[in-house]
Amino acid sequence: MKLLNYTTSYFSAVLLILLGIWAVIFYVEMLDEIYDSLDDGLNNQKMLIINRVKNDPETIKQLDFKEASYKIKTINKERALRFKDSYRDTLMYMHNEEDFEPVRLLETVFKEGDGFYKLQIFTSMVEEDDLIEDLLFSLILLYIGLILSIVLLNNWILKRVWNPFYNLLQQLKNFRLEKDQKILTISSNIEEFNLLNTRIEQMLEKSISSYNSQKQFIENAAHELQTPLAISINKLELLVENEELNEQQIKLVASVLNNLEGLTRMNKSLLLLSKIENRQFPDEQEIDFVDLVTNLKKDYKDLASHKEMEIKIEVTSYLKHTMNKDLAGILVSNLLKNAIIHGKEGSEIIIEISQNSFRISNVSNRKALDESRLFSRFQKNSESANSNGIGLAIAQSIAEKYQIELRYSFTEKHNFHLDF
Repeated sequence: MKLLNYTTSYFSAVLLILLGIWAVIFYVEMLDEIYDSLDDGLNNQKMLIINRVKNDPETIKQLDFKEASYKIKTINKERALRFKDSYRDTLMYMHNEEDFEPVRLLETVFKEGDGFYKLQIFTSMVEEDDLIEDLLFSLILLYIGLILSIVLLNNWILKRVWNPFYNLLQQLKNFRLEKDQKILTISSNIEEFNLLNTRIEQMLEKSISSYNSQKQFIENAAHELQTPLAISINKLELLVENEELNEQQIKLVASVLNNLEGLTRMNKSLLLLSKIENRQFPDEQEIDFVDLVTNLKKDYKDLASHKEMEIKIEVTSYLKHTMNKDLAGILVSNLLKNAIIHGKEGSEIIIEISQNSFRISNVSNRKALDESRLFSRFQKNSESANSNGIGLAIAQSIAEKYQIELRYSFTEKHNFHLDF
């Protein structure tokens, strides 16, 4: 929902900013209109008073506001010539209200006869102030209402619009080729979403078809190879038992037999590696690595005894991880077998298990290995005839499948770590 939330927030923020700007502009324009109206009224009163002075000289004697809304006082010529009409807001004491009230005041200068006079006219702003307050309050309520409406409508509308996309995204997140799943798309009124659904369906159909074809080819190829290899090995074993063969012929047959057996092992390893990479081990369960290693120790006891090696298990905490049971056995078995085959005769193999890590260490006559090539296929790190150079590659593929980090280190011992 991150894209939807981001889109909604961005759209709402932009719209609210625009509405805020509009509200401010509207409020300022309304204030301007109110002040223009007041100023026009004051200017009209100015013209009426000046005309009244011409007809009634007694008007000039209005030296204080008192009952009138204006007052006149004499001003010298120099100040009069420099004076400019001014409009301003101020407070004036109102006897009927017995309090100071806001007024709009006009100050201007006029000439009558040989004299110059300063005229001050005011008009009450009480009603206008109430109007401004009501206007501001109404704009704030309108803005809050618009905010709530936009947020609710955006969330509701955009969620409905984006629902097919997020439904498809969730199905793709949980999609697994090996489980033969299908994607159920939702039709939408938006053409781009329908086009996306169509392309996704076509792509998945091709991927599933390619996956099934590859899986079938690997299984067929492995089966077709196993049968002639098994027949050839059996016939060679019968040939070795033939008493008419001399020693040199027996050695040649034995060499061919060993090569065929190595080819058989490699065929099985490649088949297993391909199945792992194609995710053909969907069944998973919680694996207890302490029990797993304990059982494998019993299985490899004879092989270790042959090289006078001892397997020690050191447990500081139980280690459990969800994965396929067979692949867990292959992962640990390959590492343990690697330690026995390449370990020094008469040495110890130490297996350390903690809450989030597994380490197997062995002593060898060889120095540190090249870690950049260690987990590559067909990378043989010894001259052992039983090694096909693919065991560690299988272990690496299993580890990657279950987000386990398989790494190597050298500290006078060869150490293979599994970090969960």
